[in-house]
Amino acid sequence: MIKLDQFLKLLGVAPTGGQAKLMIINGDVKVNGIVETRRGRKLVLSDQVTVAGKTFEVADFVKLP
Repeated sequence: MIKLDQFLKLLGVAPTGGQAKLMIINGDVKVNGIVETRRGRKLVLSDQVTVAGKTFEVADFVKLP
């Protein structure tokens, strides 16, 4: 699992943790189509994250060991 703010940094849509936090708090991020304001939200492989109109599948970026 990966936290939402870490995932945004992994995607490259947030260059820093502070930027990721602001995006999340401002309601700019959706998880599975619902606005998510908790930066520590733990994502699972089946989750979809939408930022700036683009949707990303967690499973495409995070691999289990």
